[in-house]
Amino acid sequence: MPATTEANPGPAIDGARLLGRLRRLAEIGADERGGVTRLGFSPEDLRGRDYVAEEAARAGLSARVDAAGNLIVRGPRRGGRPVLMMGSHLDTVRHGGPLDGAYGVLAGLEVLQQLAPRETAMEPVLVAFANEEGARFPCPFYGSLAVTGRLDRGADEIADERGVTLREALRACGGDPEALESARWRPGSIAAYLELHIEQGPHLETTGTTIGVVGGIVGRTVLDIEVRGQAGHAGTTPMKARADALAAAARVVLEVERLAGDDGRCAVATVGRLSVEPGVTNVIPGLVRMTAELRDGDRERLRAAEEELARRLAAVEGSGVRVTAEVSDRIAPVPTDPVLCSVIAAEAGELGYSHCPIFSGAGHDAQIVAAVAPIGMIFVPSRNGVSHVPEEFTADAELVAGARVLLAAAWRCARTAAPAWGRIR
Repeated sequence: MPATTEANPGPAIDGARLLGRLRRLAEIGADERGGVTRLGFSPEDLRGRDYVAEEAARAGLSARVDAAGNLIVRGPRRGGRPVLMMGSHLDTVRHGGPLDGAYGVLAGLEVLQQLAPRETAMEPVLVAFANEEGARFPCPFYGSLAVTGRLDRGADEIADERGVTLREALRACGGDPEALESARWRPGSIAAYLELHIEQGPHLETTGTTIGVVGGIVGRTVLDIEVRGQAGHAGTTPMKARADALAAAARVVLEVERLAGDDGRCAVATVGRLSVEPGVTNVIPGLVRMTAELRDGDRERLRAAEEELARRLAAVEGSGVRVTAEVSDRIAPVPTDPVLCSVIAAEAGELGYSHCPIFSGAGHDAQIVAAVAPIGMIFVPSRNGVSHVPEEFTADAELVAGARVLLAAAWRCARTAAPAWGRIR
């Protein structure tokens, strides 16, 4: 394999091209609030996929959609060599920002474009995972779960709020709900996985650091909670005779908050969705449904917090009010690979960027891929620490910096098929 010399320089990021692609993609799904809405498998999401596939074709790369709706971009096939996978997602939440997920995909495309013509021991591959957010179809990480062979529900069991099934959506995007098993990658075929992402938090900006070397990704438990009381006339039912579901639900919300607040049982805890029935001004609420989410980087702390919440929910019951909870999603925290972390840190240092270890409080496709391959993640700063909102922003120089580090780490790893990336220069 040729050495890198002045006559044969190493690969380099085209910053203007990367930023231009990011701005063009942000126009697809641009909404009236100034944000981006590209819900998974929506027409906007499909247009975003088409745009990335077109850019890949212009770069001499090939793009295809697998059975689970993942967009897979490759250069020349490398004769069965192990794969260095890079990826993120193109779908967004409602009224989200232009960078979450999209940045990792387009930076990965730029890296693949640079590496594809070069001789490497591993084959670099880019994957834009389907339905990572789960904002339309309530099965987040659907694409990466399919890639790792961990889907536990059929395409007919998942539907959006209008009753459209995932089976229908998969067909519309070029997937094949009858052949989902074919989306699973052969065990051992993915040698390593790298993902670049905005931080979505304030640490890097607050500390003035350009690159975050992610040491682990948070785990989370999502619970669907139902508080059932008795509806009644708001004017004629005495206060002592009431079984007010919303009043009890308010206590539940506060108990969830206390888990991570004063009590510190887990890192963060949130009630993000709440519905009240019958939802009439002069009727005592008889039923409240809510979703609570607990997050922590330690599996045992997360388990203990879930058990403690169950005890607290039981204590809320009484006076005609019943509280039930069912876990709808449970994702364990995962560490990133220490060798890949050392490669990322070393390459950031070689490029002259300040860097620090950091923990991801948000979930990513990387934590799903971690079940089958070593993972590494790179963060760049988010202004004011915000994400999933129209105000989501990272400076151009920082976006290019992150892509440069991703390229350097990928180039270093791709030059060997052995787990000796830390020794490759």
